[in-house]
Amino acid sequence: MSYSELQIEGRNPVIEAFRSGKTVDRLYVLKGTADAPVQTILKQAKKQGTVINFVEKERLDQLSQTKHHQGVIAITAAYSYSTVDDILKKAQERGEDPFLILADGIEDPHNLGAIIRTANLAGAHGVIIPRRRAVGLTAVVAKASAGALNYTPVAKVTNLAALIDELKKKGIWFVCADMEGESMYRQNLTGPIGLVVGNEGSGVGKLIREKCDYTASIPMKGDIDSLNASAAAAVLMYEIVRQRLEGKKIKADGGN
Repeated sequence: MSYSELQIEGRNPVIEAFRSGKTVDRLYVLKGTADAPVQTILKQAKKQGTVINFVEKERLDQLSQTKHHQGVIAITAAYSYSTVDDILKKAQERGEDPFLILADGIEDPHNLGAIIRTANLAGAHGVIIPRRRAVGLTAVVAKASAGALNYTPVAKVTNLAALIDELKKKGIWFVCADMEGESMYRQNLTGPIGLVVGNEGSGVGKLIREKCDYTASIPMKGDIDSLNASAAAAVLMYEIVRQRLEGKKIKADGGN
């Protein structure tokens, strides 16, 4: 299976890309350009929530494949994004408590792809990523997901902290992956849950971590510092799966 991002160059092609409803992940615009076509593009980009980068001509020339970029290059996503409501609806349709994965600042596309793949296998209802300072649904992410992007919705939001506050009101609670947290084996990870995993180097951001209800660590006995982001996410996801299955078993046994 092959996946591809689309690089669109030139003012009219980029305008048409927005008007046709394509999901534009990133937009590169020549610094200091303020004519009408570029203003139209910027207006559409802001409406869609596209990340806008104002760059020098040298950078555009370096990125350009056609060498006729006219001061504008757009990069569309390899896959379309879903919404958080779509993800919650999926849980409702299955008759299950929501199981969400929030990836805070994952920059390595292979890690994000692996997280999406494990989320699918673990039965999570969707993955949520921030709009900025994180990789989007690139072709590398799609390939690393091994097809999971066909089945697991991914939503992109402007503010993860605000989203957590909103979802808490819906009865979802949040656990943050953190090396300094309490062992995951000592925590109740059942019920409507959002698992927050962080950046490969710095982990979950301070504000996001403070918003979470609990922090969970993975017991480690080796000589190196830690697991990478996707491996840690996988271990925690499957502890949630284990506890959910155990909870169902207890209910089936009548609580004995």
